[in-house]
Amino acid sequence: MTSNTLLQPTEIIHLSGISWQTYENLLTELSASRRLRLTYNRGSLEIMAPSPEHERYKRIAGRFVETLAEELEVRIDCLGSTTFKRPELSGAEPDECFYIENINFIKGKKRIDLAQDPPPDLVVEIDITSSSINRFQVYA
Repeated sequence: MTSNTLLQPTEIIHLSGISWQTYENLLTELSASRRLRLTYNRGSLEIMAPSPEHERYKRIAGRFVETLAEELEVRIDCLGSTTFKRPELSGAEPDECFYIENINFIKGKKRIDLAQDPPPDLVVEIDITSSSINRFQVYA
């Protein structure tokens, strides 16, 4: 008996020349059964299907931050992979994100509007199949 190792399918797709409206439409269409993660930056769209390995490390990193905050008695608010948008410019879903210093500014809010509200104080991105370096501009 022989066994063959199959190559993993590409987990990331990069597209350019994508309009903001197309990005918004994709978010809406995919919202019901969301497994794909989308990052938009000035006409470039990255679509990623997180692997089980990615999800494990994401969870470990998030739990580490939460445990550290608990031990240091620091209040935090974890918003997980909330979609943050700056219309017409960028949209991203971090693997995990936390409000720490700015926790009081978002307390009790059901929606975060980056035109009025501060961005998360800490964003966690897990790099396994590709680098997050192209997301620095989005998170800046």
